[in-house]
Amino acid sequence: MRILLVEDDARIARDVAEALAAAGYVVDREANGEEAWFRGDTEDYAAAVLDLGLPGMDGLSVLKRWRANGRAFPVLILTARGTWSERVEGIDAGADDYLPKPFAMEELLARLRAVLRRAGGHAAPVIQAGGLVLDPRQMRVSRGGTAIALSPQEYRLVAYLMHHAGRVVPQQELAEHLQAEHYERDSNAVEVLIGRVRRKLGAQAIETRRGFGYIIAGA
Repeated sequence: MRILLVEDDARIARDVAEALAAAGYVVDREANGEEAWFRGDTEDYAAAVLDLGLPGMDGLSVLKRWRANGRAFPVLILTARGTWSERVEGIDAGADDYLPKPFAMEELLARLRAVLRRAGGHAAPVIQAGGLVLDPRQMRVSRGGTAIALSPQEYRLVAYLMHHAGRVVPQQELAEHLQAEHYERDSNAVEVLIGRVRRKLGAQAIETRRGFGYIIAGA
């Protein structure tokens, strides 16, 4: 799943990006509010982690412009501002959650998992679809209690489809959520990856809708 990280503190941005990558996410980074607004407005993200104190355009303005333009991906706000009124303003502007600095990295990851689950209509900490169980915290996919060994890229593909279970996901959308921007996104590579995953999950686990994309049936 592809995450937009917007943070102008280089140390925090590096640490958060490393933690997100280790948790199986694809991460694009921006440090400037204007550039972050443009990226979020024109590219496909599963979620954004957004600092409020940014150069160019403050994070609250970035968020308001995203929402005004119909960008509905979940947004987790990071900020050193801790007053209740500022938290309320962020939530009212369209934020899905709010994490004051300093924060524990495990809490950030837990809150991100939660907003992603809610965005996909999943309330439980694990996601079940098509006979599979996804545990995002442990980065584990299982069937009937037995874990299925997946490579990091295979896991990202299954996790994205399961978060969007019951919806046909276009091939290009999958490609964008499997590789960061600086990698070449090859549709043929997605087909090869789908083939590898089917050999591990079963041929019927992921359906192809010709001309439209791929789908894992809902629970």
